[in-house]
Amino acid sequence: MFHGGIPREATVTDDHAHTERFSDEELAFLRHVRFGELPQRIPPQERVELTETEPRRDRPEPEPAPWYPAG
Repeated sequence: MFHGGIPREATVTDDHAHTERFSDEELAFLRHVRFGELPQRIPPQERVELTETEPRRDRPEPEPAPWYPAG
């Protein structure tokens, strides 16, 4: 079966789910259509080491101290 110029194999199961099988070339084409060209690789001599300045995001923020009205 052809769909949009790309051959595919579709199977309908009892729950009406579709299974499509694409070749590696077809998958590469679909990735290119979706994401476009990849940027050029940066040569090792042009790479720089980064230093994180923001706090780590894998731990929750500390809870603020409770606020009590004066009185």
